[in-house]
Amino acid sequence: MAAILAILPIFTLIVVGYVLGWRQWLTPSSAGGLSWVTFRLFLPCLLLTGIARAPLADALSPLLLLVYFIPALLLFAGFNLYIRRRTGEASAIGLAASYSNNVLIGIPLVTALFGHDGLVYLFALLAVHSLILFSTQSLYAALGQGSEQRPSVLSLLKTLANPLVVGLLMGVVINIAGIELPKPLWQVLDWLARAALPCALIVVGVGLTRYQLRTSPTIWAVCAGKLALMPLLVLALGSLVPGLAPMALHVLVLAAAGPIGVNVLAFARAGEEQHTVGASIFLSTLLAAGTLPLWMLAMG
Repeated sequence: MAAILAILPIFTLIVVGYVLGWRQWLTPSSAGGLSWVTFRLFLPCLLLTGIARAPLADALSPLLLLVYFIPALLLFAGFNLYIRRRTGEASAIGLAASYSNNVLIGIPLVTALFGHDGLVYLFALLAVHSLILFSTQSLYAALGQGSEQRPSVLSLLKTLANPLVVGLLMGVVINIAGIELPKPLWQVLDWLARAALPCALIVVGVGLTRYQLRTSPTIWAVCAGKLALMPLLVLALGSLVPGLAPMALHVLVLAAAGPIGVNVLAFARAGEEQHTVGASIFLSTLLAAGTLPLWMLAMG
């Protein structure tokens, strides 16, 4: 029951966002404005204030990243190998099976369950999450499609210009350097940060109205890999690693068990693959409402 109560407000706000978008009570232009201010102001402020006050020495461990990214890259490689043998082309299916919505779903979930003590582990993961997986996908697509598609070093580093990453890095600098910000500035940042989670979840719901719910063996396989196999691998690997804090392992497993992140669509080819990835995002978000409480119960 506690697991359900923890996740209920999260998916309630997603449903609210879906209804607002479906009924056009939140117009496309209004939804675009809400998404812009959420991703470029509210969420960066949340990440900045959280990481600036977090005990970084407890979270910035290479073991933490290895426990998460070894399973993620195994799924990435496995699904892409299967699709490559079937179609002969590079695809974004492997990215869909390994890339979690750790900002829009992960932050509210970890906040509800563990508070700021758990967020420090998620923030350490978020600092490199997109950079590692998006760069791997870009490199894979380039090698699979020829030299004319090969990304430059500059294009790979553009991931670091993401406002979310900038917010994280600014928080790290403030934390490590011991910078004391004026109290009024902290108050403003905290107010903006408080708007991040409800707005982000509404944005998720509105975004789901763009996708159609349909199924296929590939879509079910991607969702099973993302929601079941990846967290199982993270849990198994993390249980073998000595010295990993129980809370850190719980945060990693829940991050791995999250639904597919919407940013994966940016890497999908137009046409059938884009429809498959969009449907996988929609279905994994719906299924996560049931699978996430199961993972919470499994970990006590």
